[in-house]
Amino acid sequence: MSLILPAVLADALWAHATREAPRECVGALGGTGWTAEETGGKGVRTEALYPLPNISPIPEREYLADPVHLLRALKAMREGGLALVALYHSHPHGPARPSLTDLRLAAYPVPYVIADLERRVLRAYLLPQGTAVAVQLED
Repeated sequence: MSLILPAVLADALWAHATREAPRECVGALGGTGWTAEETGGKGVRTEALYPLPNISPIPEREYLADPVHLLRALKAMREGGLALVALYHSHPHGPARPSLTDLRLAAYPVPYVIADLERRVLRAYLLPQGTAVAVQLED
């Protein structure tokens, strides 16, 4: 499985992560309706980015998406004919791999994209199992 991320959405993700630093950012990615379970190993195309407020009590070290804003994003996706295809958050000081907290809090069967601001690297994983998902940037 791979996650196809158009350059305009990658730019928006990096802009969100940069604005929030040194706090972790969090957001959702909507796409063509495929979930990780439905792709059968194919690529999932992202079409929209939904920045969400991080309401974690320690936002410099972890994220917690505001549930009201997440529900609004999911509703907007559904109304636009999209589905949740990935979640993203940043690690302002790296690395682009899941933390123990990321593994513990994973709740959706979609790729979790991690933006390493220090090295400017995007990586994605199915959590909590930690399976790597290829991120394909597309012009």
